[in-house]
Amino acid sequence: MATTEWAPPTERLEHVRAFMAERVIPNERALEKQDEAGEKLLAQLQDEVRELGLWAPHVPPEAGGSGTGFLDYAYLNEHIGRSMFGQLVFGCQAPDAGNAEILHLFGTDEQKERWLQPLVAGQIRSFFSMTEPEVPGSDPTTLRTRAVRDGDEWVIDGHKWFSSGADGAAFGIVMAVTDPDAGPHARATQIIVPANTAGVDVVRPIEVMGHEGKGWTTHCEVRYTNVRVPVANTLGAEGAGFLIAQRRLGPGRIHHVMRWLGQMQRAFELLCTYSLERKVGGEALADKQTVQNWIAESAAEIQACRLMTLQAAHRLDEGDEARVEISLIKFYAARVLHDVIDRAIQVHGGLGMTEDAPLAMMYRMARGARIYDGADEVHKMVVARRILRSFEDGGTWRFT
Repeated sequence: MATTEWAPPTERLEHVRAFMAERVIPNERALEKQDEAGEKLLAQLQDEVRELGLWAPHVPPEAGGSGTGFLDYAYLNEHIGRSMFGQLVFGCQAPDAGNAEILHLFGTDEQKERWLQPLVAGQIRSFFSMTEPEVPGSDPTTLRTRAVRDGDEWVIDGHKWFSSGADGAAFGIVMAVTDPDAGPHARATQIIVPANTAGVDVVRPIEVMGHEGKGWTTHCEVRYTNVRVPVANTLGAEGAGFLIAQRRLGPGRIHHVMRWLGQMQRAFELLCTYSLERKVGGEALADKQTVQNWIAESAAEIQACRLMTLQAAHRLDEGDEARVEISLIKFYAARVLHDVIDRAIQVHGGLGMTEDAPLAMMYRMARGARIYDGADEVHKMVVARRILRSFEDGGTWRFT
């Protein structure tokens, strides 16, 4: 493989790095308040990103973004991901990024005009409504929410939760069973539902690790009671909900890992700098063998995550679904993210658990990484089954 195929987008990368360091990270406290002043500052920062030509780097120009592929996006996200607000400032926050991708791939011209264009432009927000409290989130073939055809309308009834960003969103993409007698992977359909439709009830933002959130940071419980929307709101083909979910969740998982790289590296820097500054018994923490081991292990694990992520992104750009690679990095990077932040907190001592340092908030977010978009155990099972299948067929597993 030619080295140039892995080359980062140097000029754009430097612009992103500088913007995050000079404009976003120094303003995290103000943005975190999500009050009137914070929203005004957010809008200002977003306008500055647009002027730099870096808005919505997750989708290509024909969808309204500035994206140039998964590999370039991975490099950019090492810096965008350093702050949880980076994705919002650059217009590539979850779940809007994933919703934009499937609308771009499967939406009709009318759906793109009504929903995709304002979504990518940052004029509205959206949510993805698939997970249900009564069934395992790791198995979407067991969903209970129903959509029944009544003439030219779908009538939706069901109960969802962890519909991220539903508070204040303009619309949601709802996964509902439309043919309960079909095969497990052909039972469900994805349907665009305007949030102000009668019968849509955003019950509450669910507190996650003590954080309720507001707006785009919420994870909401939502009930659908006799919700009627036009059949024209069907996203993709009827019965293709599972297929579209897979097309959405694969890239969505690597998007998360890309951002985690930024979090890991920021935590690593805090670990190193504070260990040099902090003295115990007249000796810097950096001189302790345990701390040195943490630094060395963290460096190795972060670099491994980087290379695995870049490889998966490269394969996606080549048109491969990279399912094994994505599952590998999803569970491996989630553990590394947690461990690196945990080590940084340990070195900071009491300070690390306070809001005076960014580590406590990073840690809360990191724990969820092992669950959302597929629990670690599910991804390990996917990887193991695919590897074993190659041996069962008389072959072997080749590392590429």
